Amino acid sequence: MSKAAEGEMTIRELAERTGMTVRNIRAHQTRGLLLPPVVRGRTGYYNEEHVARVALTREMQADGLNLEAIRRVLDSGDGSAAQIFDFTRALRAPFEDETPEIFEAEEFAEIWGAGGAPDPALIRRFEKLGVLRTLPDGRIEMITPRLRRAAVALAELGVGPKGALETAEKLRRHADGVARAFVDLFVKEVWEPFDKAGRPEQDWPKMREALERMRPLASDALLAVFQIAMAEATEKASDRTLRLAARKPSQKGKRRRR
Repeated sequence: MSKAAEGEMTIRELAERTGMTVRNIRAHQTRGLLLPPVVRGRTGYYNEEHVARVALTREMQADGLNLEAIRRVLDSGDGSAAQIFDFTRALRAPFEDETPEIFEAEEFAEIWGAGGAPDPALIRRFEKLGVLRTLPDGRIEMITPRLRRAAVALAELGVGPKGALETAEKLRRHADGVARAFVDLFVKEVWEPFDKAGRPEQDWPKMREALERMRPLASDALLAVFQIAMAEATEKASDRTLRLAARKPSQKGKRRRR
């Protein structure tokens, strides 16, 4: 009888490892989603590449791709499936590694000094922004704790929930445009030349490095431009405030004239 080499597994072991049924694994093989196993004797053996391919197939299904589209993506690897797996995971990695925080609904409401449960309409709008989600037990998960800290600081300055939410919605709209600009830049200037060159295997490390470098560069560039824009906006606002103040006599001056 043949024996499994180190890191190899039978189809039943692969099913247990991935949480799939043997039947589904065979169906994936029939559709071309899984590479054939290594056959020794009469037994087929699978390895970590099969596990990774099952995981990637599930991720792409979760993103709405059908099995035929997934097969075409996997077949486009030209033998460099491991490289595609690594790069796809890098693309899917969070832009910044913030650990979500979970709060009781009452704690969330207390940010703006409101007692009891938070306004459901307010929660729905925050969920639409993608900054929080309501858990089945009624608690609230803040996807970005940094934004919650900003909300607390704004509340201390006297900014109410409506004003904070409307500002967050405006920021999200602008952020979507900025994000698309950097993604388009990466696709046009980095990915497309690599893709047209046939995705040379020796250049995959350069692609991953470019992706990793693009992330902090995008943040730095956005912050630099924002600082310039903020300086100009505050300067204009201060000029406008001074002009308005010059037109209106102070209350103290009014009392003296009386």
